Amino acid sequence: MPYLSGKETVKEIRRALSNPNIQSDPLRYRNTVLKVIRAMSQGVDVSDLFSEMVKACATVDVVQKKLVYIFLCSYAHLNPELSLLVVNTLRKDCLDPNPMVRSLALRSMTNLRLPSLVEYVEQPLTAGLRDRAACVRRVAVLGWAKLHNLQPGSEIDATVVNELYSLLRDPDPVVMVNCLRALEEILKEEGGVVINKPITHHLLNRLKECDIWGQSEVLRVLQRYRPQSEDELFDILSLLDSSLVSPHPPVMAATLCLFLSLCSSLPAVSQAALERVRGPLLAACGSGSREMRFTALCHIQLLLCSVPGLLGEHYKRFFCSYAEPAYIKRRKMQVLVELVNDENVVMILDELKGYCTDVNTDTAQAAISAIGRIGRSYSDKCLEILTGLLGLKQDQITSAVVQTICDLVWVCPQCSDAVSLALEGCEDVLQDSQGKQALLWLLGMYGERVSSAPYTLETFIDGVRSETSLEMKMELLTSTMKLFLCRPAETQDMLGRLLHYCIEEERDMCVRGQALLYYRLLHCGIEETRNVLQGRTSDPSMGVLIGRPTEPINQWVSSFNTLEPLKHCSVETESASRGSPEHLVSIPKPNTHLPDQLDCRQLEIVNSGSDYANQRFHCSAGLMSPGTEPRITLSLSPSVSPEEFQRLWMQRQALHSEQVLTESAEGDNCMWIEETIKCTAIPHCSPQSLHAAMQLVNIQTLAFTPSHALPWKVFLYTHTLHVDTSCRTLVLGELLYTGEETQNRSADGEVKEQMEADGDKEIKVTLRQHPQDVRALRAFLSVLSTVLHTLSSEMAKIL
Repeated sequence: MPYLSGKETVKEIRRALSNPNIQSDPLRYRNTVLKVIRAMSQGVDVSDLFSEMVKACATVDVVQKKLVYIFLCSYAHLNPELSLLVVNTLRKDCLDPNPMVRSLALRSMTNLRLPSLVEYVEQPLTAGLRDRAACVRRVAVLGWAKLHNLQPGSEIDATVVNELYSLLRDPDPVVMVNCLRALEEILKEEGGVVINKPITHHLLNRLKECDIWGQSEVLRVLQRYRPQSEDELFDILSLLDSSLVSPHPPVMAATLCLFLSLCSSLPAVSQAALERVRGPLLAACGSGSREMRFTALCHIQLLLCSVPGLLGEHYKRFFCSYAEPAYIKRRKMQVLVELVNDENVVMILDELKGYCTDVNTDTAQAAISAIGRIGRSYSDKCLEILTGLLGLKQDQITSAVVQTICDLVWVCPQCSDAVSLALEGCEDVLQDSQGKQALLWLLGMYGERVSSAPYTLETFIDGVRSETSLEMKMELLTSTMKLFLCRPAETQDMLGRLLHYCIEEERDMCVRGQALLYYRLLHCGIEETRNVLQGRTSDPSMGVLIGRPTEPINQWVSSFNTLEPLKHCSVETESASRGSPEHLVSIPKPNTHLPDQLDCRQLEIVNSGSDYANQRFHCSAGLMSPGTEPRITLSLSPSVSPEEFQRLWMQRQALHSEQVLTESAEGDNCMWIEETIKCTAIPHCSPQSLHAAMQLVNIQTLAFTPSHALPWKVFLYTHTLHVDTSCRTLVLGELLYTGEETQNRSADGEVKEQMEADGDKEIKVTLRQHPQDVRALRAFLSVLSTVLHTLSSEMAKIL
């Protein structure tokens, strides 16, 4: 047919449909109907042909019926009156001897989506539930769900609901799964389909008969059921065992999610389940579908939050191939950072180094950032790679490296000397604003060690008139002021010129206001200026912290096998614990240095160095003498993020040497205490054992240093809850062992150094409680002391 406009095409087809010669020839008539569908798929409005197509549905040709029903379902909402003419034909087709025609008619009746036709549809759907053909029952079951969506406010007859429940035992597995979906939709306001023990075991026994998506649907619904006994739980787990290693990722993911939800109180079983899914997960990461690979990588990141060493031996499976898209490469690099340990760090760094020169800018920057995150634990190796990349003299690479170094020296200040030597000449290569800002910050912080720092800043100051970035100007002001404090003779003239321009000529009020602040600050004196601008840049003792420990499985199990992992697991929010050699060992074995049970029932204060210290602690803090035992429990909910912990912890005022109890900035409703606990070998305890021991008594460790490192620190928190009054408090804590030598003076005046290596170690405990609750704090300190002493005795046996 020649090309015609839309209206002309419709007129031509209408004439053909009304032509008696064509109507008398079934093949030509079918081809004309096919032209209608083809025009509809091309975007032509063929709604004017509705009446002609209604006539065309009265045929014995199944193919023509399908074509006509597609048209009617698409345009029925535009012609509700004419749609009534189709109902009789559809109801007649529902009684056709051919089950294909019956199912087609039922599907079309429900797809018309007209509330006025509901009364005509109910009787055929009810009959379809009892039809002898499985294909008709499949359509009828889903038809009731569609009918419910047409009238959401109305209640479906209880007889129909009972009929759907009985069809859960239908011999056809597709009918069974469709019943689950329909009941979920119909009973949504009541919480969905009710899952009891007989239904659960019936669905599990027939799980293998379903297709992939049917199995996923059944496993998702079964997450509501809770076994009534431990024997029943293990029976269910046995039935799920084969699905756990299914080659189909949707089935494997749904089974693992159900497994973890059922075994929330059995960490050993959950650990074994995570180990079993390594093979299917790795297979999904090599899938030919890019979407499947990306989804598998996102879910692997969730698993590594709780089991960091789960895939440590298979790190090469996450090396990037050249043809992979950038978003998959970035996710693989994130996983590689989490899999770093002492054995594979060289191989992973060599691989990441190759990505740093990738033709894709985003991939290159992600690789440089990944090297920087590994540098928090392996600073020497990573700094060597980063400084080597600066020698390439490429704008984008140099900018990414300078920004990464800027973040690295903040966490690891011991790297500042090597960084200062590498900054020479970077200003000639940098072109983008973010890279220049990072360079200016480094020159301001470590300019006294960079010989060319004043000349570099002078270049920026000379070009400040043409600078358009507000952030650049403000960073330049701050960096020049800091450099002036350490190298005044070389910087005084350029600082004066910069302040004059920013105060007299700059139009932006933010820049002008900051320049006036610095100008007036200089009038107050150099020492006052130094006190304001040169604060503590970082805590050197924090450089060895390896970040937050492994997360409990129940924190992420609800989001597993959903779209949530695809939105999270961002590069920017990763903690420093990923890539730490202390966390990323081979698959952790439970209770490595841990006793089977920890007796934490006693609520008495362990000896804190001396009787006088104990007496002073009880008197000044107002703690009760151990007579009555407060009914107090510890809880990890609600969780405290590392950022929130740091904000609360930094509110602490300076403790005076003669005080044990001080008040925080929040007033009398918050209290701080310091105490000393003597333990034999706690600083030599592995982080895994310490974290596991604390978890047994509901104490969360947020950050801790590697064993044998000095100073040895642990940051922790918990919530105390009075059983009788439901009063809740938040307790933040720090354990500190400095390893310093204790000096005692003998009677004749000689100083004798006593090393603590072979004796008890004094662990300094600093606690912050809000709101103040003396009984709860005493109970928490007793539990903490019990855990530390139990671990210490076990470690002493091993050592």
